[in-house]
Amino acid sequence: MDIYGTYRPALEAVMDRIAGQIRAYGAAAQEAAGESLYEHLRYRLKSEESMEGKLRQRGLPLTAESALRSVRDAVGFRIVCRFIDDIYENAARIRALPGTSVVEEKDYIRQVKPNGYRSYHMILSAEAPFRDPDGKEPGQFFVEVQLRTIAMDSWAALEHDMRYKHHVENPELIGRELKRCADELASCDISMQTIRNLIRRSPAKEKEETK
Repeated sequence: MDIYGTYRPALEAVMDRIAGQIRAYGAAAQEAAGESLYEHLRYRLKSEESMEGKLRQRGLPLTAESALRSVRDAVGFRIVCRFIDDIYENAARIRALPGTSVVEEKDYIRQVKPNGYRSYHMILSAEAPFRDPDGKEPGQFFVEVQLRTIAMDSWAALEHDMRYKHHVENPELIGRELKRCADELASCDISMQTIRNLIRRSPAKEKEETK
């Protein structure tokens, strides 16, 4: 049985629409400034196995209503950026997307998790011309967005492997090393942003034409 039931088409429609909107503003920014606002755009509808596992972990019934109301990441986006400022620029543009509203934002870049995790999280409520679990039509469906730099994303992937791999030797040592790496990568992100700002503030030199 499909955990999303009759709501799957709505979730897919929301996911495709938001992906198109992000690509559109990204292309417009590229054309206007000659620079991309992000390096990678990834998105997915959480697999049934993963969603059922999350519901079981929380002691929730395995129903579409639980999957779409008690859990808010059935539709998930990850935007990977080159620089920290790009994260906040993308977040601002996502807030302005038609047909969506921001339900929650968590800035784990300025308020770092104890283990070193850094990322910017947003929960959106997206409208779609389908009936939702509350019986409303057009309905509202939750979407999670994570925004990270390339360094943050690489670190998070490694930390995820450690957290979900069974029988890891020396987990305390690995945890300390991961925290150290997270701080070093964060320092590099800040340095890269500073260098970029300095380059952008430098006056452009016009080439002198020789006759």
